[in-house]
Amino acid sequence: MTSIAVIGPGAVGGTLAAWLAQKPDHVVTVCVRTPFEALAVETPEGAISATPRVATSPESLAPVDWVLVTTKTYDTDATWTWLDALVGPQTRVAILRNGVEHVAPFVGKIAAERLVPAVVDIPAERSAPGRMLQRRNGWIKVPAGAAGEAFAGLFAHTPIELHVVDDFVTEAWKKLALNCAGAVNALVLKPAGIAHDEGAAQVMRSLVAECVAVGRAEGADLSDDLPDQVIAGYRAADPGSVNSLHADRAAGRAMELDARNGVIVRRGAAHGIATPANAMVVALLNAAAL
Repeated sequence: MTSIAVIGPGAVGGTLAAWLAQKPDHVVTVCVRTPFEALAVETPEGAISATPRVATSPESLAPVDWVLVTTKTYDTDATWTWLDALVGPQTRVAILRNGVEHVAPFVGKIAAERLVPAVVDIPAERSAPGRMLQRRNGWIKVPAGAAGEAFAGLFAHTPIELHVVDDFVTEAWKKLALNCAGAVNALVLKPAGIAHDEGAAQVMRSLVAECVAVGRAEGADLSDDLPDQVIAGYRAADPGSVNSLHADRAAGRAMELDARNGVIVRRGAAHGIATPANAMVVALLNAAAL
């Protein structure tokens, strides 16, 4: 049996927990604020459901084999009490988050060889606690190595593609290029289909072009046509797809703005690279949240 705890089962975390629980020898616990009775996910393969253990407090929890941290980046502090209870000497911790700073908050708290950063592209939306719509099977990418291989094995029974990659820095910045463009959706409160508007698409390209410049300075191998690739991906997606930044702003929740666009501005400044488009959307979305 393999014991797995998922901290923060929102749209992506809840979807992953449900898929993990489809394997009988996985014992899955979800760590939540709001309890629910079961997980139910509408997937491209059909409906799946699961009844993991639902924990609203770390009390009575014991160390597990794997912890998946799927909380938003601004909720890092809320993970510590869970990790204190769930992490033992052999526990591996996968960080499935937006951005390029996955492990930074955990360095010094969890041994580096037991940390697995992951970039995720699984379009999913949560309608209620435990209720998700997964629009595409999607993929997860993790660094090469024993821990990454072991993490990939957790999903071998699922249709989610797991890639163990040699150049994780590049993959993380590629995903950030996709995410940073989504600020346009959050600004105009329109789903993925807005990318068919050429004016909106051009703003998205500007955001991605800045991401490419900064990512290259950080050591990522990013192609010149990445902005066009990102737009092509948005235009090929379900036009009704809503990214998490858009969903959070529409719901009046905190946004992962720093992880998705602010980091480009911060890292750009450190390298002397101007990032006016990303700085503008950060300023506007912060003002909209006041």
